[in-house]
Amino acid sequence: MPSGPGRRLRALAALGLVAAAAALGGCGRVDEQGPVRFLVFGDPEELAAYRTLVRAYERAAPGAGVELVEASDRADLLTRLSTSIAGGTPPDVFLVNYRFYGQYAARGAIEPLDERIAESDEIDPEDFYPQALEAFRWRGEQLCLPQNVSSLVVYVNRALFRRYAVPEPRPGWTWNELVAIAGALTRDADGLPAAAGDPDAGGRVPVVWGLGVEPTLIRIAPFVWSNGGQLVDDERRPTRLALDGPAARQALQAFLDLRAQGVVPTDEEVEAEDDESRFANGRLAMLLSSRRSTTTFRTVAGLDWDVVPLPRWREPAGILHSDAYCIPAGSGRKDAAWAFVEFAGSAEGQRILARTGRTVPSRIAVSRSPAFLDPTRPPRHARVFLDAIPTIRRAPSLSTWPEIEDAAEGILENGLYRAEPVDEVIRRLDRATRPLFARGEGPESG
Repeated sequence: MPSGPGRRLRALAALGLVAAAAALGGCGRVDEQGPVRFLVFGDPEELAAYRTLVRAYERAAPGAGVELVEASDRADLLTRLSTSIAGGTPPDVFLVNYRFYGQYAARGAIEPLDERIAESDEIDPEDFYPQALEAFRWRGEQLCLPQNVSSLVVYVNRALFRRYAVPEPRPGWTWNELVAIAGALTRDADGLPAAAGDPDAGGRVPVVWGLGVEPTLIRIAPFVWSNGGQLVDDERRPTRLALDGPAARQALQAFLDLRAQGVVPTDEEVEAEDDESRFANGRLAMLLSSRRSTTTFRTVAGLDWDVVPLPRWREPAGILHSDAYCIPAGSGRKDAAWAFVEFAGSAEGQRILARTGRTVPSRIAVSRSPAFLDPTRPPRHARVFLDAIPTIRRAPSLSTWPEIEDAAEGILENGLYRAEPVDEVIRRLDRATRPLFARGEGPESG
């Protein structure tokens, strides 16, 4: 497969077309001669990874330029994107999770990539994990090019496991073992057991917590699936949440019991210090998160950490965490934007980003290369992310799914932190989300 020279020529050709259009009377948007504007969000370490990618592209395609437009968080990115699309001034490229792109796909606001992919010397769909590609297919069209194929894992603070003589989890461990290990690692200032569910705790106040997890649908979903339950009633055309099924209800109840068992921090403590910071500071033994936490933990001097698979109920199950490069239909610089996306999605581009720690590459060969499986850099068991790929499932890409997640979060927080009965949690979730499902559009709609 041809590599760098062909790509660089296409990038330069795209820039030449833009310049020619400007010379012919300034047709198109006023910024056509400027750099490609790439909208992203992330922690400082994540943004540094994207800057590394941009610099590499600019070296590979002299004369090309990419401006990193940095949103403060996901909500800010989605707000900026919606506002700019509505105003006719969208960025030229944006990076978005599959759970949130449906609202733009349903409005025809994303440029399909099928023709460009078919003509590309760099991008062959056969080189990518199908789970990631399919997450960004909308009504038969490939709308975005997936950057990563991450999954939910458990980050473990190995120093805390050694300090309290608790064996590290092994593949195949269960939910009950997760709860027991989290209890054994919840300790007070003197290092004594402090989990509320521990009969020897004696009302001690924890300063080290066993487990950190967000009370959200995407954190609960893999355990529902693992227990044989369903998150929604119909994965292709969902109309409601299906957490009222016996298997789903059991998994949800167990999740909401974590706070009552005293193995996760209180909501006040999470407000004061997020779980990722608490893990980095040595006050949290285990954290459920995706690959994106890796860039942060690699920068913490002296932090001894690794990753292990999710525990299971009946069968192993995971949830897809995948972001992709998308080109707005309203961009006036689609050729230049594609030149950057093509580079970012090439083997070279994915190796660059994989080395920063940010991604589980969506290209199969790159994910199995030293760029990702670097034994000299944590996590030592990076292959855990790859082993999970055959078991991952997707949340819906419904146009209203972001609203559904937002509506559910507060209800799940009350269930976890206020011990609200699980049946009431399920009823409240249904009342809040069913209208959102009713007006949503999905990849199979129409």
